Amino acid sequence: MADSTVQRTMMVDTQIRPSDVTKFPIIDAMLTVRREDFVPDAARSTAYMDGPVELGHGRSLLEPRTFAKMLDALDIQPDELVLDIGTGLGYSAAVIARLAEAVVALEEDESLAGEAETILGETHADNVAVVTGALADGAPKHGPYDVVVLQGAVEQIPDTLVEQTKSGGRIAAIFMDGALGTCRIGWKSDTGMTWRDSFNASAEILDGFRKAAAFQL
Repeated sequence: MADSTVQRTMMVDTQIRPSDVTKFPIIDAMLTVRREDFVPDAARSTAYMDGPVELGHGRSLLEPRTFAKMLDALDIQPDELVLDIGTGLGYSAAVIARLAEAVVALEEDESLAGEAETILGETHADNVAVVTGALADGAPKHGPYDVVVLQGAVEQIPDTLVEQTKSGGRIAAIFMDGALGTCRIGWKSDTGMTWRDSFNASAEILDGFRKAAAFQL
């Protein structure tokens, strides 16, 4: 595999910057965090490709463009607490950790969560706490959160996650409608959530985030 510093620079120059992501903290984080450290050994050679990377256990890394544009739209601040849902092996949490004050990385697969904790420790992401539990339940013990970001797609957002978001906070998720997907940013106010379309994207729907099938006679 080519030098990973060169690969990260190519990823940013060919996938991130052309997508109008220009905020320095995001660019710096994605140039710094070694993406190949957060994928299975068999996927290391494809860690920087323009597309999702399978992590196993039904989880995958969002493509770099999609993840960067989500972060750009969220505009995470250095004093904010972030809930990262479906963290997989921890790449998203490691990047967000360079933007936020602290990250709670939620993963329901115990083996992925255990590996994520090890890798994040080895890479000195000391402001990340890995939590194991059902993704749709969030992590209420550690909230409320300034930002909630989902590393996969949804058909709906459970009320539990809205309740764990601070007033004035944001949620980012890719909403799938059949084969078409849109990343939306939700703003929490005292009257509920206001959602706005941000950009087109697609991803696999996370467990617990599908709409219940409508009953038909």
